[in-house]
Amino acid sequence: MFNFRIIANLLGVILILEGLFMALSMGFSFYYGEDSWVSILYASLITIGFGGLLWLLGRKADKNINKRDGYIIVSLGWILFSLFGALPFVISREIPSFTDAYFETMSGFTTTGASILNDIESMSKGLLFWRSMTHWLGGMGIIVLSLAILPILGIGGMQLFVAEVPGLKPDKIHPRIKETAKLLWGIYIVFTLVEIILLMAGGMNFFESVNHSFATMATGGFSTKQASIENYSPYIQYVITVFMFIAGMNFTLAFFAFKLNFKKIYKDEEFRFYFLIILFFILLVTGVHFSDSGLGFEQSFRESAFQVVSIITTTGFITADYLQWGQFLILIFLLLMFLGGSAGSTAGGMKSVRILLLFKNSLLELKRLVHPNAIIPVRFNNSAVSSQIISNVLAFIVFYVMIFVSGTLIMTTTGLDIDSSMGATAATLGNVGPGIGTVGPIANYAHVSDFGKWMLSFFMLLGRLEIFTVLILFAPSFWKK
Repeated sequence: MFNFRIIANLLGVILILEGLFMALSMGFSFYYGEDSWVSILYASLITIGFGGLLWLLGRKADKNINKRDGYIIVSLGWILFSLFGALPFVISREIPSFTDAYFETMSGFTTTGASILNDIESMSKGLLFWRSMTHWLGGMGIIVLSLAILPILGIGGMQLFVAEVPGLKPDKIHPRIKETAKLLWGIYIVFTLVEIILLMAGGMNFFESVNHSFATMATGGFSTKQASIENYSPYIQYVITVFMFIAGMNFTLAFFAFKLNFKKIYKDEEFRFYFLIILFFILLVTGVHFSDSGLGFEQSFRESAFQVVSIITTTGFITADYLQWGQFLILIFLLLMFLGGSAGSTAGGMKSVRILLLFKNSLLELKRLVHPNAIIPVRFNNSAVSSQIISNVLAFIVFYVMIFVSGTLIMTTTGLDIDSSMGATAATLGNVGPGIGTVGPIANYAHVSDFGKWMLSFFMLLGRLEIFTVLILFAPSFWKK
């Protein structure tokens, strides 16, 4: 039924990788003359050691992975990443509470960007780099990273890929999953390097450029500054805005961009919808903000564009406190937290393709009422969409709204007011980061109760793995033969 040996084996491989990436953070500790390298080293050795034990337990396993195994590996993988990823913060005592450290790390790996830190600048550079690294690894998915090496072990990875990136079609790039993973990570790395160079050209030092590029391409939002991007130059803000937009695109389209096949990008319906939605809300918010704020047009446009792109792509960087822009725009930003970027991107939220299919199906339902005997399928990119996919989209949106409503009610029991409960639930379920109320852009989640932080961590996991991957584990039928 379940191949527990292969589950242990793969989780072990992934933990070993996490420990190795964790060890890279010691470089910045050494460079800046900090003692945090000791804590990072201990955490890295513990992670690698535990991963090694799991790998040994499953080294003689049957190499076949079925879909059930894939869901277990992905869900448990994210939980274990966060458990062991929190060790450097706890061992160093820079985040002494394990609940806080787990919340911060889950927020990193799920690219949510919700933080409990009240004095980010006081943290050691090595731990700040590890904090940003959790974003970068989680952005494309450490599972997908592993796919590039699993075939070496004689293990096929298709089931893991489907569980990790349910909206992405691997055959759009390459029929072999290993090559797909390599291409995706190659694109990811190239964009990260280009952004680092452009940020350094604008005056950011190397450390800050790396950290902010990791957070941008992962659509994460962790900054090395308490004020996020607010005090950086307009050039820096425009560069990050552009790369947030790119990170919210389907990465298969980025592949076509590298091949200069821009016609393929333009013809993609999801990309056009994603672009037009962002353009519409930038113009709307700019108009309201410019008329109400008394700022110049360029600053109003820049602040509006940055906040809109940041929230729709679920990055969570900020350059202004949008809670001061009036009730109308606060409601607009709350709405944007549900949209999300494109399928196959590092963004969270419902995803543009689901919203588009929902609109199309709703409009066609009117035609079906007039012509009840006609077969009128929903079409996407000139292809008919199966009824099974439409049912999946509708079920996803229903579950998403139900979780948001129930999550809001649960969070009100922790002492948060209704606005903050709505904001916290929407921002963590959508992997956005900053919400509204007391968890708004200039605040954080430090004041939330421990129970509330564990609930929000669960919402982050649900959002990152697109709900079904986690919820299916609670279905009795999943565990039956």
